[in-house]
Amino acid sequence: MLPGCSLGCSLLTGMLADGTHLGGVNKRSLDYVLRSGLAGGLAGCAAKTVVAPLDRVKILFQASNPQFAKYSGSWFGLAAAMKDINRLEGARGLYKGHSATLLRIFPYAAIKFLAYEQIRATIIPSRDKETHFRRLISGSLAGITSVFFTYPLELVRVRLAFETKQSARSSLLDICRQIYHERVPSPAVPNPSSSTSAAAAAVVSKAVPSYGLTNFYRGFAPTLLGMLPYAGMSFLTHDTIGDWLRLPSIAPYTTIPGSDLTHKDKQGSHRLQLTAAAELFSGALAGLVSQTSSYPLEVIRRRMQVGGVVGDGRRLGIIETARTIMRERGFRGFWVGLTIGYLKIVPMVATGFFVYERLKWSFGI
Repeated sequence: MLPGCSLGCSLLTGMLADGTHLGGVNKRSLDYVLRSGLAGGLAGCAAKTVVAPLDRVKILFQASNPQFAKYSGSWFGLAAAMKDINRLEGARGLYKGHSATLLRIFPYAAIKFLAYEQIRATIIPSRDKETHFRRLISGSLAGITSVFFTYPLELVRVRLAFETKQSARSSLLDICRQIYHERVPSPAVPNPSSSTSAAAAAVVSKAVPSYGLTNFYRGFAPTLLGMLPYAGMSFLTHDTIGDWLRLPSIAPYTTIPGSDLTHKDKQGSHRLQLTAAAELFSGALAGLVSQTSSYPLEVIRRRMQVGGVVGDGRRLGIIETARTIMRERGFRGFWVGLTIGYLKIVPMVATGFFVYERLKWSFGI
């Protein structure tokens, strides 16, 4: 029987079958979906705004922008790159592409957190079924779901951030047009006079679109592969650390007394809320673990995303891109910008989880 709840066991059983957990909240209800989605979207915007300047520099390093390649690989390089951007483009240059980031991150974060709650409720219907593997799968599926719907906006953001010329003032519409009309060079034909080669080239050109909406999904495959460890490890680490911080032996120092009762729904009891320091700590560790596990695939994805504005514009696959990185910079090339990644990921993920948990608490869910 729930604390303070007068409902009978039969009604309680029916509620659980409809997706209501022991906390007294029906996660399948429209009210819960809207509130959790809003909390997730706002949390994502807050997190990205905190680290927008670092994100701009990291993209320039990852994509091997010629003007900024000399700065990569050191803390002094980070400061020098930010100084260069400020000198050439002003303070606004550090936030270039951030408008596209916010347009993408609100639906992305909203879908990610909402999907995690819904998938988790399905895969982990009760406490006795809660395992690390189920948490990992729930987070991975939530990440894949969100990135599928928002990837084109992510690509536009990266292309805006990749521009470094002071005179470049491309609008969102300009970037979208540029991406749409980028053509993939036709495959080289060994013997153009051969009718067989000509026919083969014609088949290939029809099978592989030279331009169009497919350009907005450059780098999508490594994004999906990278999201499996990134989102999965992020949620797994955050929830696991949160459980440890709620252990009875340390809970008096890491949780807010009485926070297990929601403000708006006194019928159900929720987990104790972590203090600000404890919540930020669990989010920071989640970011460090998830970033490390997925970073090489993130570098490959960035290189694929800017394929239309560097090199010969030819669309490269995952293997080809990885070989290019290895040939140019060796094994260390897959970790370019990781120190910046750590510097960015700590406040970003910590802020995201902190704002999300606090908004859920305020919304009574």
